[in-house]
Amino acid sequence: MTVNDVASILNAQILSAGDLNAEVKTACGSDMMSDVLAFVKDQSVLLTGLNNPQVVRTAEMMDMRCIIFVRGKEPTEDVLALARQKGITILKTEHRLFTACGLLYSNGLSGGDKI
Repeated sequence: MTVNDVASILNAQILSAGDLNAEVKTACGSDMMSDVLAFVKDQSVLLTGLNNPQVVRTAEMMDMRCIIFVRGKEPTEDVLALARQKGITILKTEHRLFTACGLLYSNGLSGGDKI
């Protein structure tokens, strides 16, 4: 699946375009960046309702390709500028976090769990 596919599945608005053809295989949904840093491995997409520059910095540290703001959250210009600088795609969807994660999972995007 590509970032563009993710945008389509979530009926998301592209606010800042990095590589829309980048392949993504896994996703993480969290509002706690400390959990993302502590527990996430090899995730390509971050879904969150947290809206601050730390989200972009966390995604960069974890080599994520795309951040999706849920519940219609509108990132500030400093968040978008940092994402553009780092080449990270920013999407916005009206779906809640649980629904957005479920839609991506049901379309083949895993959470990367090793069960």
